[in-house]
Amino acid sequence: MPKKLSGSDVWPTLVLDHLQIWGRCIRTQRLQQRITAADLCQRLGISAATLRRLERGDPGAAAGSYLTALLTLGIADAATPPVPAALWQETGSIRVRLRQQREGGEPDADYF
Repeated sequence: MPKKLSGSDVWPTLVLDHLQIWGRCIRTQRLQQRITAADLCQRLGISAATLRRLERGDPGAAAGSYLTALLTLGIADAATPPVPAALWQETGSIRVRLRQQREGGEPDADYF
């Protein structure tokens, strides 16, 4: 049995809600497409226990397993919309300056 790193009480509610929705999507689509649990497990390369965890929305299951299941069932684009490019593309070098340097004061001698 895999070791859980944390209990569900430390996960943000929004994360838990999204995982439960993904889990319901995986289960619903699997049943609607008449794919047995064993067949989906074989396609994903996971155990039956892991599939049950995915379908329950367990936060301890790997994110890659969720995304692979959604992709295999053909619903990845609908369940995970693309991230805007501005959030992941670098727009040049952005240098972080100390507050005192921005305000024209002496640099913080104790910094680091």
